[in-house]
Amino acid sequence: MAAACSFHQHLQSVPLWLLPFAALGLLALLKFAFTALRWVFVTFLRPGKNLRRYGSWAVVTGSTDGIGKAFALQFARKGLNLVLVGRSPDKLRDVSDAVRAKNPAARVETVVIDFAGDLDEGVARLRTAIQGLDVGILVNNAGVSYPYARFFHEVDEELLRNLIKVNVEGVTKVTQAVLPGMLERKRGAIVNIGSGAAIVIPSDPLYTVYAATKAYIDQFSRCLYVEYKGKGIDVQCQVPLYVATKMASIRRSSFLVPSADSYARAALRWIGYEPRCTPYWPHSLIWCLLSAIPEFVIDQWRLGFCMNIRKRGQLKDAKKKEQ
Repeated sequence: MAAACSFHQHLQSVPLWLLPFAALGLLALLKFAFTALRWVFVTFLRPGKNLRRYGSWAVVTGSTDGIGKAFALQFARKGLNLVLVGRSPDKLRDVSDAVRAKNPAARVETVVIDFAGDLDEGVARLRTAIQGLDVGILVNNAGVSYPYARFFHEVDEELLRNLIKVNVEGVTKVTQAVLPGMLERKRGAIVNIGSGAAIVIPSDPLYTVYAATKAYIDQFSRCLYVEYKGKGIDVQCQVPLYVATKMASIRRSSFLVPSADSYARAALRWIGYEPRCTPYWPHSLIWCLLSAIPEFVIDQWRLGFCMNIRKRGQLKDAKKKEQ
Protein backbone atom coordinates (compact mmCIF):
# COMPACT_ATOMS: atom_id res chain seq x y z
CA MET A 1 0.00 0.00 0.00
CA ALA A 2 2.82 2.33 0.89
CA ALA A 3 4.60 1.48 -2.37
CA ALA A 4 1.45 2.27 -4.38
CA CYS A 5 1.09 5.61 -2.64
CA SER A 6 4.74 6.37 -3.32
CA PHE A 7 4.33 5.58 -7.05
CA HIS A 8 1.20 7.75 -7.18
CA GLN A 9 3.05 10.65 -5.58
CA HIS A 10 5.96 10.21 -7.99
CA LEU A 11 3.57 10.21 -10.97
CA GLN A 12 1.99 13.43 -9.72
CA SER A 13 5.42 15.02 -9.55
CA VAL A 14 6.05 14.36 -13.27
CA PRO A 15 5.35 17.47 -15.36
CA LEU A 16 2.28 16.96 -17.54
CA TRP A 17 4.13 18.09 -20.66
CA LEU A 18 6.42 15.05 -20.35
CA LEU A 19 3.59 12.52 -20.47
CA PRO A 20 3.03 12.68 -24.28
CA PHE A 21 6.75 12.12 -24.83
CA ALA A 22 6.70 9.17 -22.44
CA ALA A 23 3.74 7.72 -24.34
CA LEU A 24 5.52 8.17 -27.66
CA GLY A 25 8.61 6.49 -26.24
CA LEU A 26 6.54 3.54 -25.09
CA LEU A 27 4.89 3.24 -28.49
CA ALA A 28 8.30 3.34 -30.20
CA LEU A 29 9.57 0.61 -27.88
CA LEU A 30 6.52 -1.55 -28.56
CA LYS A 31 6.92 -1.03 -32.31
CA PHE A 32 10.58 -2.04 -32.15
CA ALA A 33 9.75 -5.15 -30.11
CA PHE A 34 7.01 -6.14 -32.56
CA THR A 35 9.30 -5.60 -35.56
CA ALA A 36 12.10 -7.65 -33.98
CA LEU A 37 9.77 -10.52 -33.09
CA ARG A 38 8.23 -10.51 -36.55
CA TRP A 39 11.69 -10.58 -38.14
CA VAL A 40 12.66 -13.61 -36.04
CA PHE A 41 9.44 -15.38 -37.00
CA VAL A 42 9.57 -14.78 -40.77
CA THR A 43 13.32 -15.41 -40.93
CA PHE A 44 13.68 -18.56 -38.87
CA LEU A 45 10.25 -19.96 -37.95
CA ARG A 46 7.84 -19.31 -40.82
CA PRO A 47 7.59 -22.39 -43.07
CA GLY A 48 8.05 -22.09 -46.80
CA LYS A 49 5.02 -22.61 -49.00
CA ASN A 50 4.30 -25.78 -50.92
CA LEU A 51 5.62 -24.64 -54.28
CA ARG A 52 3.92 -27.44 -56.18
CA ARG A 53 0.56 -25.86 -55.42
CA TYR A 54 1.42 -23.19 -57.98
CA GLY A 55 2.01 -25.77 -60.69
CA SER A 56 4.28 -28.64 -61.64
CA TRP A 57 6.70 -26.61 -63.78
CA ALA A 58 9.09 -23.73 -63.07
CA VAL A 59 10.72 -21.45 -65.65
CA VAL A 60 14.15 -20.10 -64.71
CA THR A 61 16.00 -17.57 -66.86
CA GLY A 62 19.75 -17.17 -66.62
CA SER A 63 19.78 -20.76 -65.42
CA THR A 64 23.26 -21.79 -66.56
CA ASP A 65 25.27 -20.06 -63.83
CA GLY A 66 25.09 -18.55 -60.38
CA ILE A 67 21.77 -17.86 -58.72
CA GLY A 68 19.70 -19.10 -61.67
CA LYS A 69 21.41 -22.49 -61.74
CA ALA A 70 21.07 -22.75 -57.94
CA PHE A 71 17.32 -22.02 -58.20
CA ALA A 72 16.95 -24.75 -60.81
CA LEU A 73 18.68 -27.33 -58.63
CA GLN A 74 16.64 -26.36 -55.58
CA PHE A 75 13.40 -26.64 -57.57
CA ALA A 76 14.50 -30.10 -58.72
CA ARG A 77 14.92 -31.13 -55.09
CA LYS A 78 11.34 -29.99 -54.49
CA GLY A 79 10.09 -32.25 -57.27
CA LEU A 80 9.36 -29.57 -59.88
CA ASN A 81 9.88 -29.94 -63.60
CA LEU A 82 12.07 -27.28 -65.21
CA VAL A 83 12.11 -25.05 -68.27
CA LEU A 84 15.69 -23.80 -68.32
CA VAL A 85 16.40 -20.60 -70.24
CA GLY A 86 19.87 -19.47 -71.25
CA ARG A 87 21.96 -18.44 -74.23
CA SER A 88 24.43 -21.37 -74.29
CA PRO A 89 23.07 -24.75 -75.49
CA ASP A 90 26.07 -26.57 -74.02
CA LYS A 91 25.63 -25.01 -70.59
CA LEU A 92 21.89 -25.68 -70.70
CA ARG A 93 22.68 -29.34 -71.39
CA ASP A 94 25.05 -29.45 -68.40
CA VAL A 95 22.46 -27.94 -66.06
CA SER A 96 19.82 -30.33 -67.38
CA ASP A 97 22.07 -33.25 -66.48
CA ALA A 98 22.65 -31.79 -63.01
CA VAL A 99 18.89 -31.35 -62.49
CA ARG A 100 18.19 -34.96 -63.48
CA ALA A 101 20.93 -36.08 -61.09
CA LYS A 102 19.06 -34.35 -58.25
CA ASN A 103 15.70 -35.69 -59.39
CA PRO A 104 15.77 -38.47 -62.01
CA ALA A 105 12.01 -38.19 -62.40
CA ALA A 106 12.15 -34.49 -63.32
CA ARG A 107 11.23 -33.42 -66.83
CA VAL A 108 13.48 -30.75 -68.26
CA GLU A 109 12.97 -28.51 -71.26
CA THR A 110 15.55 -26.02 -72.50
CA VAL A 111 15.03 -22.78 -74.41
CA VAL A 112 17.87 -20.80 -75.94
CA ILE A 113 17.41 -17.04 -75.58
CA ASP A 114 20.13 -14.51 -76.22
CA PHE A 115 18.68 -11.65 -74.17
CA ALA A 116 21.18 -9.21 -75.65
CA GLY A 117 20.52 -10.47 -79.20
CA ASP A 118 17.29 -11.40 -80.95
CA LEU A 119 15.11 -11.26 -77.86
CA ASP A 120 11.76 -11.41 -79.64
CA GLU A 121 12.69 -14.60 -81.47
CA GLY A 122 13.86 -16.19 -78.22
CA VAL A 123 10.68 -15.22 -76.35
CA ALA A 124 8.64 -16.71 -79.19
CA ARG A 125 10.49 -20.00 -78.66
CA LEU A 126 9.68 -19.80 -74.96
CA ARG A 127 5.96 -19.29 -75.67
CA THR A 128 6.00 -22.42 -77.83
CA ALA A 129 7.94 -24.46 -75.26
CA ILE A 130 5.58 -23.70 -72.35
CA GLN A 131 2.37 -24.20 -74.32
CA GLY A 132 0.32 -26.80 -72.50
CA LEU A 133 2.67 -26.96 -69.50
CA ASP A 134 1.43 -26.30 -65.98
CA VAL A 135 3.94 -23.50 -65.33
CA GLY A 136 3.48 -22.36 -61.74
CA ILE A 137 6.68 -20.42 -61.05
CA LEU A 138 8.73 -17.99 -63.08
CA VAL A 139 12.13 -16.80 -61.86
CA ASN A 140 13.43 -13.83 -63.82
CA ASN A 141 17.10 -14.10 -62.96
CA ALA A 142 18.87 -13.28 -66.24
CA GLY A 143 20.78 -10.05 -65.91
CA VAL A 144 24.01 -8.24 -66.71
CA SER A 145 26.12 -5.67 -64.91
CA TYR A 146 29.19 -3.59 -65.68
CA PRO A 147 32.49 -5.43 -66.22
CA TYR A 148 33.76 -3.04 -63.55
CA ALA A 149 32.78 0.35 -62.14
CA ARG A 150 32.88 3.34 -64.47
CA PHE A 151 31.45 6.84 -64.78
CA PHE A 152 28.28 7.22 -66.81
CA HIS A 153 30.10 9.04 -69.62
CA GLU A 154 32.47 6.05 -69.90
CA VAL A 155 29.65 3.56 -70.57
CA ASP A 156 29.88 2.54 -74.23
CA GLU A 157 26.85 2.07 -76.47
CA GLU A 158 27.01 -1.73 -76.47
CA LEU A 159 27.07 -1.98 -72.68
CA LEU A 160 24.29 0.59 -72.36
CA ARG A 161 22.12 -1.29 -74.84
CA ASN A 162 22.75 -4.67 -73.18
CA LEU A 163 21.96 -3.40 -69.69
CA ILE A 164 18.58 -2.06 -70.75
CA LYS A 165 17.73 -4.91 -73.13
CA VAL A 166 18.59 -7.75 -70.73
CA ASN A 167 17.63 -6.25 -67.36
CA VAL A 168 14.53 -4.32 -68.42
CA GLU A 169 13.19 -5.53 -71.76
CA GLY A 170 14.10 -9.17 -71.13
CA VAL A 171 12.34 -9.41 -67.79
CA THR A 172 9.30 -7.57 -69.13
CA LYS A 173 8.85 -9.71 -72.23
CA VAL A 174 9.46 -13.05 -70.51
CA THR A 175 6.89 -12.13 -67.86
CA GLN A 176 4.46 -11.13 -70.60
CA ALA A 177 4.95 -14.54 -72.21
CA VAL A 178 4.44 -16.63 -69.05
CA LEU A 179 1.78 -14.64 -67.18
CA PRO A 180 -1.26 -15.44 -69.40
CA GLY A 181 -1.04 -19.16 -68.60
CA MET A 182 -0.98 -18.38 -64.90
CA LEU A 183 -4.06 -16.20 -65.31
CA GLU A 184 -5.91 -19.03 -67.04
CA ARG A 185 -5.07 -21.41 -64.19
CA LYS A 186 -5.66 -18.69 -61.53
CA ARG A 187 -2.39 -19.50 -59.74
CA GLY A 188 1.26 -18.74 -60.06
CA ALA A 189 4.33 -17.09 -58.55
CA ILE A 190 6.70 -14.68 -60.27
CA VAL A 191 10.08 -14.01 -58.67
CA ASN A 192 12.14 -11.15 -60.05
CA ILE A 193 15.74 -10.83 -58.89
CA GLY A 194 16.44 -7.22 -57.97
CA SER A 195 19.52 -5.78 -56.31
CA GLY A 196 20.55 -3.99 -53.17
CA ALA A 197 22.23 -1.49 -55.51
CA ALA A 198 18.78 -0.06 -56.27
CA ILE A 199 17.00 -0.48 -52.96
CA VAL A 200 19.23 -1.05 -49.94
CA ILE A 201 21.70 1.76 -50.58
CA PRO A 202 20.62 5.28 -51.58
CA SER A 203 22.87 5.31 -54.65
CA ASP A 204 25.35 3.12 -56.49
CA PRO A 205 27.69 5.57 -58.23
CA LEU A 206 29.71 4.25 -61.16
CA TYR A 207 27.09 1.54 -61.64
CA THR A 208 24.37 4.04 -62.46
CA VAL A 209 22.57 2.32 -65.34
CA TYR A 210 22.71 -1.10 -63.67
CA ALA A 211 21.18 0.31 -60.47
CA ALA A 212 18.51 2.12 -62.50
CA THR A 213 17.51 -1.06 -64.32
CA LYS A 214 17.16 -2.87 -61.00
CA ALA A 215 15.01 -0.02 -59.68
CA TYR A 216 12.74 -0.74 -62.65
CA ILE A 217 12.57 -4.39 -61.59
CA ASP A 218 11.52 -3.36 -58.08
CA GLN A 219 8.70 -1.08 -59.23
CA PHE A 220 7.65 -3.47 -61.99
CA SER A 221 7.30 -6.22 -59.39
CA ARG A 222 5.38 -4.10 -56.89
CA CYS A 223 2.87 -2.94 -59.48
CA LEU A 224 2.32 -6.49 -60.76
CA TYR A 225 1.91 -7.66 -57.17
CA VAL A 226 -0.96 -5.22 -56.67
CA GLU A 227 -2.49 -5.93 -60.10
CA TYR A 228 -2.56 -9.72 -59.81
CA LYS A 229 -2.72 -10.54 -56.10
CA GLY A 230 -6.48 -10.91 -56.34
CA LYS A 231 -6.11 -13.28 -59.28
CA GLY A 232 -4.10 -15.90 -57.40
CA ILE A 233 -0.66 -14.80 -58.63
CA ASP A 234 2.09 -13.86 -56.17
CA VAL A 235 4.70 -11.45 -57.52
CA GLN A 236 7.87 -10.77 -55.58
CA CYS A 237 11.10 -8.83 -55.99
CA GLN A 238 13.95 -10.50 -54.14
CA VAL A 239 16.75 -8.15 -53.12
CA PRO A 240 20.09 -9.88 -52.60
CA LEU A 241 23.22 -8.02 -51.63
CA TYR A 242 26.55 -9.56 -52.67
CA VAL A 243 26.40 -13.25 -53.61
CA ALA A 244 29.46 -15.25 -54.68
CA THR A 245 28.84 -15.44 -58.44
CA LYS A 246 30.69 -14.71 -61.66
CA MET A 247 28.61 -11.59 -62.28
CA ALA A 248 29.60 -10.19 -58.89
CA SER A 249 33.23 -11.22 -59.55
CA ILE A 250 33.33 -12.89 -56.12
CA ARG A 251 34.80 -16.38 -55.98
CA ARG A 252 34.66 -17.27 -52.28
CA SER A 253 31.56 -17.25 -50.17
CA SER A 254 31.45 -16.08 -46.55
CA PHE A 255 28.93 -15.38 -43.81
CA LEU A 256 27.96 -12.04 -45.38
CA VAL A 257 28.46 -13.18 -48.98
CA PRO A 258 26.64 -16.50 -49.46
CA SER A 259 27.20 -18.99 -52.23
CA ALA A 260 24.54 -19.09 -54.92
CA ASP A 261 23.25 -22.37 -53.47
CA SER A 262 22.95 -20.92 -49.96
CA TYR A 263 21.09 -17.93 -51.33
CA ALA A 264 18.70 -20.09 -53.39
CA ARG A 265 17.89 -22.33 -50.41
CA ALA A 266 16.91 -19.25 -48.42
CA ALA A 267 15.08 -17.72 -51.39
CA LEU A 268 12.69 -20.64 -51.86
CA ARG A 269 11.33 -20.19 -48.33
CA TRP A 270 10.21 -16.65 -49.16
CA ILE A 271 8.37 -17.32 -52.42
CA GLY A 272 4.72 -16.33 -52.19
CA TYR A 273 5.03 -13.99 -49.22
CA GLU A 274 6.08 -10.30 -49.18
CA PRO A 275 6.25 -8.38 -52.49
CA ARG A 276 9.81 -7.31 -51.63
CA CYS A 277 12.21 -9.31 -49.50
CA THR A 278 15.83 -10.05 -48.69
CA PRO A 279 15.87 -13.84 -48.22
CA TYR A 280 19.40 -14.30 -46.88
CA TRP A 281 19.07 -13.12 -43.28
CA PRO A 282 22.54 -11.54 -42.77
CA HIS A 283 21.70 -9.30 -45.74
CA SER A 284 18.58 -8.08 -43.94
CA LEU A 285 20.72 -7.13 -40.93
CA ILE A 286 23.02 -5.12 -43.20
CA TRP A 287 19.96 -3.39 -44.68
CA CYS A 288 18.76 -2.51 -41.18
CA LEU A 289 22.17 -1.11 -40.26
CA LEU A 290 22.44 0.97 -43.43
CA SER A 291 18.97 2.43 -42.91
CA ALA A 292 20.23 3.98 -39.66
CA ILE A 293 23.18 5.74 -41.33
CA PRO A 294 22.75 9.17 -42.99
CA GLU A 295 22.48 8.81 -46.76
CA PHE A 296 25.32 11.24 -47.54
CA VAL A 297 27.69 9.08 -45.49
CA ILE A 298 26.75 5.96 -47.47
CA ASP A 299 27.01 7.93 -50.73
CA GLN A 300 30.56 8.99 -49.99
CA TRP A 301 31.61 5.54 -48.80
CA ARG A 302 30.10 3.89 -51.88
CA LEU A 303 31.73 6.38 -54.24
CA GLY A 304 35.16 5.67 -52.77
CA PHE A 305 34.53 1.92 -52.83
CA CYS A 306 33.50 1.97 -56.50
CA MET A 307 36.37 4.27 -57.47
CA ASN A 308 38.76 1.59 -56.19
CA ILE A 309 36.96 -1.05 -58.29
CA ARG A 310 37.26 1.24 -61.33
CA LYS A 311 40.97 1.70 -60.75
CA ARG A 312 41.60 -2.05 -60.51
CA GLY A 313 39.52 -2.67 -63.63
CA GLN A 314 41.43 -0.06 -65.61
CA LEU A 315 44.74 -1.63 -64.56
CA LYS A 316 43.55 -5.05 -65.78
CA ASP A 317 42.47 -3.54 -69.09
CA ALA A 318 45.85 -1.85 -69.47
CA LYS A 319 47.68 -5.14 -68.85
CA LYS A 320 45.52 -6.92 -71.45
CA LYS A 321 46.37 -4.27 -74.04
CA GLU A 322 50.07 -4.65 -73.30
CA GLN A 323 49.83 -8.38 -73.93
